[in-house]
Amino acid sequence: MRLSVERKPVKVLPDTKRVIARYFFNGEERAVELIKKIMQLDKEETFALISPLLQDFSKRHRNITRKLLRNAERVRKYVVAAGFEFEKLDEYCKLLIGSYFTHEYSIESAAFFNPSIIPDPDQSNLEEGQLRVIISFRAVGEGHVSSVVFRRAMIDKNSDITVIPAGNYIDEAEKVHNVMYQKRLFLKKAAEADINSEFMHSVSDKLEDRFNYDQLKQLIIEAKQQTDDVKILREYNLILALSDSYRRITFSKDTDISDRVIFPLSDFESKGIEDARFVLFTDENGKKTYYATYTAYDGVHIMPKLLKTYDFYDFKTSPLNGAGAKNKNLALFPRKINGKFAMLSRIDGWNNYLMYSDNINEWEDPIKIQGPEYPWEFVQIGNCGSPIETPDGWLVITHSVGSMRRYSIGASLLDINDPSIEIGRLKDPLIVPNPDEREGYVPNVVYSCGSIIHNDELILPYGLSDHSSGFATVKLQVLLDRLKTGG
Repeated sequence: MRLSVERKPVKVLPDTKRVIARYFFNGEERAVELIKKIMQLDKEETFALISPLLQDFSKRHRNITRKLLRNAERVRKYVVAAGFEFEKLDEYCKLLIGSYFTHEYSIESAAFFNPSIIPDPDQSNLEEGQLRVIISFRAVGEGHVSSVVFRRAMIDKNSDITVIPAGNYIDEAEKVHNVMYQKRLFLKKAAEADINSEFMHSVSDKLEDRFNYDQLKQLIIEAKQQTDDVKILREYNLILALSDSYRRITFSKDTDISDRVIFPLSDFESKGIEDARFVLFTDENGKKTYYATYTAYDGVHIMPKLLKTYDFYDFKTSPLNGAGAKNKNLALFPRKINGKFAMLSRIDGWNNYLMYSDNINEWEDPIKIQGPEYPWEFVQIGNCGSPIETPDGWLVITHSVGSMRRYSIGASLLDINDPSIEIGRLKDPLIVPNPDEREGYVPNVVYSCGSIIHNDELILPYGLSDHSSGFATVKLQVLLDRLKTGG
């Protein structure tokens, strides 16, 4: 018999008005010809074109002039190739050039789903029983490109949820910084990304044990000048793309959290950043860090990655390495276990695995701890976010796939000191798609990337058929008692 679950009357839907201004480029030859046409305009014509454009789009973007000037700067070399000196162009001309190399992208026009929930760093000025939370979502737009976006919400003493309306603007990171790389880990990840080892080592032999992006890029440029072999050039481009996977990104302090979008930054993420599983991690000294595991996808390769932040303004991204960092569905435990980091994974696509590590970026020796057991999970079982610590053990919300590829949400309880031991598992799903939830981009799916406990209830946000998101709650002790008595 299934447990009683309360679905909340709160839905978060995709909003086509949520747009960002992105760089638009249609090829070098077309860029030069376009710039030549723009430069034929006199000053009055230029102003007459750019002035109403700025008035129109300033209502849709914060500081649109900065974005246009930045994109004009990106085509500087094509301005030169067209026969003009970039430095001598006036501001209106640069703005107009930038506008032709900019387009709007609706980040959530297709879907807004697979949420994860964590406590907000700011818990000030609350009433008794309230909790302020941050919810991450997978937003999907044109071309099915996924990004990570956020909403702030409030949970009250009755476990009712109020999602704070989003702001008027949304922005990509204000600054993107390249970070230092450790050569050993970089070579390891290059091998996992199927980059030819011969080419990789020919470059790495010239690098120190720690190096930065500019040093690597210069070596790649010099190496590419020595060949016109398409296969070799492809390998060098893959090396550069991999190096772009290590980034530090910063959002302006005057943005609301709903204004911030983490959009694909590197070629290895070009098709999307999928299913971020956020967790509030506490180390041995009590220091708290927000981590998220997510999947970077370029249309061919799957690269598990780690996102790190303390305040949701500054983020650091890096790949996860090792035999256990394969496929999708990695979820970090919220603290170390027996002195080691711990992670759930699904390396083979259909079973749950457990891994330990001394280094949060390296994961080896995965141990299978769960496989499909009941008919509603015969196809696969995986996690729905990081394990939650309870007095009775680690509560793991799971997703499972059964007949007709229907996704359901279940739950398991693992031993607190040895999570490889399963104490109990629900024999029946906790949540299955009801008639109002089964239609979407991918029908018959309920899926979550993270839950939270508050006021002795499990608060479970979940995606509805890869389209939108809803919320459900269940009494914690009732759930734990069912798990301890055999599901």
